[in-house]
Amino acid sequence: ISLLLPTSTQTSDKSLTEWIAEINHLNKLDDVERKLWLTESWASLSRQECFVFNKLLTSSFRVGVSQSLVVKALAETSKLDAPTLTHRIMGSWDPNKYTFDQLMEEQGALDDLSRPYPFFLAYPIQETSEKQKSPEEMQTALGNADEWQAEWKWDGIRAQIIHREGEIFIWSRGEDLATEKFPELHPFIQALPSGTVLDGELLTFKDELPLSFNLLQTRIGRKNLTKKILEENPVAFIAYDCLEVAGEDIRSKTQTERRAILETLQRDTVFSPVFRVSPIINFSSWEDLAEVRKQSREMVSEGIMLKRKSATYQVGRKRGDWWKWKIDPLSVDAVMIYAQKGHGRRADLYTDYTFAVWDGDRLVPFAKAYSGLTDQEIGKVDSFVKRNTLEKFGPVRTVKPELVFEIGFEGINQSSRHKSGIALRFPRILRWRHDKKKEEADTLESLKALL
Repeated sequence: ISLLLPTSTQTSDKSLTEWIAEINHLNKLDDVERKLWLTESWASLSRQECFVFNKLLTSSFRVGVSQSLVVKALAETSKLDAPTLTHRIMGSWDPNKYTFDQLMEEQGALDDLSRPYPFFLAYPIQETSEKQKSPEEMQTALGNADEWQAEWKWDGIRAQIIHREGEIFIWSRGEDLATEKFPELHPFIQALPSGTVLDGELLTFKDELPLSFNLLQTRIGRKNLTKKILEENPVAFIAYDCLEVAGEDIRSKTQTERRAILETLQRDTVFSPVFRVSPIINFSSWEDLAEVRKQSREMVSEGIMLKRKSATYQVGRKRGDWWKWKIDPLSVDAVMIYAQKGHGRRADLYTDYTFAVWDGDRLVPFAKAYSGLTDQEIGKVDSFVKRNTLEKFGPVRTVKPELVFEIGFEGINQSSRHKSGIALRFPRILRWRHDKKKEEADTLESLKALL
């Protein structure tokens, strides 16, 4: 479009901030006013500027920029470190509300009672989620067992709860404000001392054990929470860290120190069945812990979390101090029946697949997966799809049911929305089973036996 526009004889000294403000205001203009604004804008910009302007206007920049990259760039051009900047743009931070100078002030003018801290994330102790480490390998990788604190890895919603100056907030790891979704937690959060921030997991509980993550999702997806939903899916907050106490940021304290503060906080707070502290697993060796880890499914847990006792609470996913030692995934052998092209650098390759298992003499689809194959394997599957397409509907191709893959997953639930009657949690391809024929794939009956 910019090449078709007349060459401009004018120039504009508007800043990027001003352009963004005007673009955001467009939805309040009628069609005539928008057209006038657009033609006047084009007339004030050079051809190269028009090109960038049109990209900005149509949201068609092809290269995305992650938050971490923006933070890194800001940190390198300012006097602030990356963790401080990350914290400032957490939560409901609005770039239209504050100036760039306010963001970069050393003392920080962006104090917000609701603002959570950046979450500290664990690395998998395995090179992949399927390659498990033996106790001997754990000793080599992590050193002495007594340097580590172990807890169950809960399968819930990671969250921070905040009580500051009489106001309470519940933030998910995805920076969604979920305060109104969990009304039964409000009394206990209000009972916490002002200036308290806890990190933990939201879980549905019954008979002292967590319930399926699927039940928790029904809470999130509802606009209105009925009394029945609250009674059938009771939620508790399982705390495993304290990030702020009496208004003081204590993330620089060690894991052991923060844990002691958390336990004191629980002891001194009004008792509530919806507030629990994640129990520490006692072990004296990696062999002991490996045996305990075998109980993970009985505990409705994904495995074990390992936290170095001397570790501070860091920002984002960092190697060295927090590890997750997950259990082996459940798995089935399934036949690929549909394929669809991927996105980004794989937009021209068939990388997204639908898999089926046998129900009598017919194949029933039960899961989609797109991760787990090497680039070389993806190329071979792509060639197979193009040579063995039976039918096309939209972007999806029905393919000759011939290739068998081992599909791994973390959990399984009943589902009335799916033809198979089941839904898998985190399905992915573990390996291509060249040694199996389609007739040797698993059955729907064997899958349902895992429920």
